[in-house]
Amino acid sequence: MRRTLLFGALFLSANLAKAHHGGGSFDLSKSIHLSGKLTRIELINPHSWLYFEVTDKNGKVGKYRCEMRSAHTLRRSGWTVDLFPLNKPVEIEASPDRADPNSCYLQTIVFENGNRMDRYGQYVKAEKGAIKEVRGPLVAPNTKREARRPTGEPNIAGDWAPEQRVMADPRGIGGGLVPLSQINQPPVPRGNAPAAARGRGQAAGPRLYGGTELTDAGQQAAASFTNDDNPRFRCETTSIIFDWTFDGPVNRITQSKDTIVLQYGQLGLKRTIYMNMKEHPAGVKPSRAGHSIGKWEGDVLVVDSAGFLPGVLNAPVRNSDKLRVVERFSLEPKTMVLTRSYIAEDPVYLKGKYSGSDTVDVADASYAPDKCKEQGFIDYSKEQGKR
Repeated sequence: MRRTLLFGALFLSANLAKAHHGGGSFDLSKSIHLSGKLTRIELINPHSWLYFEVTDKNGKVGKYRCEMRSAHTLRRSGWTVDLFPLNKPVEIEASPDRADPNSCYLQTIVFENGNRMDRYGQYVKAEKGAIKEVRGPLVAPNTKREARRPTGEPNIAGDWAPEQRVMADPRGIGGGLVPLSQINQPPVPRGNAPAAARGRGQAAGPRLYGGTELTDAGQQAAASFTNDDNPRFRCETTSIIFDWTFDGPVNRITQSKDTIVLQYGQLGLKRTIYMNMKEHPAGVKPSRAGHSIGKWEGDVLVVDSAGFLPGVLNAPVRNSDKLRVVERFSLEPKTMVLTRSYIAEDPVYLKGKYSGSDTVDVADASYAPDKCKEQGFIDYSKEQGKR
């Protein structure tokens, strides 16, 4: 559906054994039940954590933690800190971590008041502290938005977010990722799926990334890419292409005559598009955001960006300081859907043009600079005496 989002999701899924917190590896084929007392909750990026204590039959207290989804996706799904009362009993269903016996992958949590929350569940608050599950997208705030600015350009200012993708099984242990708008549709029988989706009917040849082959240097870099190379788990930006929609962030656009500012909903990336420049100035300090100049071509905002630091374009594809990205933003005034298409060129790692597109809608939650915490692997069983 969205090339950037899809490939990122596929890459992370293929590396599920390593992707969640460094060297940790969750066994989603198994399920464990834990009864304990909730002690702490961290709603952070790229993954949130739930901390609790379990007392065994001999009175020995063990400290555990369960990994949840990112802060911004949980916030968009109605998960708030006040729903997690500390020092109260909880019942937890989870998948165990192969490497750390005191860490787990949250499937379901049940609270003392009867509230039940599944990993991919969407919730709204009800009476007397209860919650109600919502199957499908949450309703966007009813904010009046003019399609054009007083000066005539399309009005792209405001908070935007891609449609969330969730697992068909709300516990997060199977069924594949689907858009929220399709969550109630029956699954397509595997035998009726298109041949390409079943892994057949694809032309043989070199692997393509964003529609292009990699150079020899690009292939070598991709082949040697490991989880430790993933910037997300160091709380660092991947690229202006990848982070705009991956994992469902809420982004903010602030629009004026001379600048358009893009604030990404994760990892603190901020871009300023200069509308009063025709060329990139000499001596630009390289950054992951790069330097961006823009112009309106009719109702399409065209943004040319250069001046990037070497890094990762979209794992496992790397980029050099020769990277150049051209984006085109267009607003559909009737549906208020903002579409971005992009083309990236990098002679060091890409043979041709890396291209794709994505869409964002009026956000169902406000932009917030959610905190991020480095996700290097910690053997939590060895942290017992430190907490």
